[in-house]
Amino acid sequence: MRYEAIIGLEIHVQLKTKSKLFCSCDNRSEDALPNTAICPICVGHPGVLPVLNKQALEFGLMAALALNCKIPEKAKFDRKNYFYPDLPKGYQISMFDEPICLDGLVPIEVPAAGETRKYAEIRITRIHLEEDAAKSTHTDGKTFVDYNRGGTPLIETVTEPDFRSPLEAKVFLHELRRIMRYIGVSDADMEKGHMRCDANISLRPIGHTELSPKTEVKNINSFRAVERALNYEIQRQTKLWDEGKPPMITTTRGWDDVQGMTVGQRTKEDSADYHYFPEPDLPPLLLHEMVDLVRPRMPELPRAKRLRFIEEYGFAPGETMILTEEKPIADYTEKVMMELREWIRTLEIEGTEEEKWEANKKKLVKLFAGWFITKLFGLMEKHAIDIRIIKITPENFAELLTLLHGNRINATAGLQVLEEMILTGADPHHIVEEKKLEQVSNEGEISDIVQGVIEAHPQPVADFKAGKAQALQFLIGQVMKASRGKANPDMAQKLLKKLLSKM
Repeated sequence: MRYEAIIGLEIHVQLKTKSKLFCSCDNRSEDALPNTAICPICVGHPGVLPVLNKQALEFGLMAALALNCKIPEKAKFDRKNYFYPDLPKGYQISMFDEPICLDGLVPIEVPAAGETRKYAEIRITRIHLEEDAAKSTHTDGKTFVDYNRGGTPLIETVTEPDFRSPLEAKVFLHELRRIMRYIGVSDADMEKGHMRCDANISLRPIGHTELSPKTEVKNINSFRAVERALNYEIQRQTKLWDEGKPPMITTTRGWDDVQGMTVGQRTKEDSADYHYFPEPDLPPLLLHEMVDLVRPRMPELPRAKRLRFIEEYGFAPGETMILTEEKPIADYTEKVMMELREWIRTLEIEGTEEEKWEANKKKLVKLFAGWFITKLFGLMEKHAIDIRIIKITPENFAELLTLLHGNRINATAGLQVLEEMILTGADPHHIVEEKKLEQVSNEGEISDIVQGVIEAHPQPVADFKAGKAQALQFLIGQVMKASRGKANPDMAQKLLKKLLSKM
């Protein structure tokens, strides 16, 4: 492409406070009947007075800290004036020139090969608090308005135009969702409208530095749709540039997900069109004291946790992305690692506690990643159980791994034990005893089974001696079958080779 894409995002995140931004109406009423979670304040009756939700401000400041923003001494609310059926007051209470924070920075890693860059730093212009508008539904030429959503608290995050590809925008949105979930301020589910994105995009010839008039794409409600909409705009605007007719004014377009295209709506308003003025019913906010209160509540953030999981435990980057995607899963991983470390301390082997851990860590980490990500995730999908709702305690999962690590059970028995743990939450040791699944590692006992398999299968024995390596796998399978899956497979293979070499 002879042109460079310049992309910026404006993201609204709905805060999961108990009540709305300026009144006591329930903010958790997604399934309520239309127009039942409303009051005179949130539908704009004359004479009512808004009162700021303290928790919403705290959540906004937590988001500001999480995105590495500078927090000023004070902020204030303003009236953003415009007419639309979903805004009964005729104005929205938002923030204009004094938001709760400015100048943030979010680093992202772009995983796909072939992109122009694998790492980017996305600057955050500002974050401000505002109330949401009502929800309009268009059916058969009619518009229905549900005011339940009106007045719910939002934070709007505005980025600088630092994205250079649609994929970078999608990666950033995924990271923003992780951050919002980690700090507990929002579920940030795009499909449910908890996070909504408008994307600003323009093109310019490669090597040029001036910005062209942007196109704002609205109504994007999924990560995939963001990437599709921006790719469509790149193609559309490239054609205009090639024809010598690049966009000359700033416009707004809607995204039609069914047709996979953007549709022209209007020329873009600027701030003067909204006639902002300070909200007379709300005093300015003094932020520094509030920031000192919320700062101690900040958890370790996703990127820091990913880097630590790689450094401290030795997880591979791909494994780390999976293990830190959801905070409950990351916390579960940490607890299992702690349990495994405690178990290693009890082993009667040479070395200090730290030396014992370091000697076994690599194998245990590999064991955890394989059994947690592949086997546990797979079995929970099989039984349609949300991976975030794990019945198995970290102690029990760690105990299962120690049984496997110590060759007390083999992988076949381990899967059987794990499935029983998923369904019942039972202790793995009890399951092994009850179902008699402990691995047989007695050489004499396995030798007898191996001898019986050799005598019962002369043709595979002859095939092996003729150089057919796959025959050995068949014989190992027969040993496992004869032992009901309890024989140590490594010992079985060793004894098979030893006995076959003597024939």
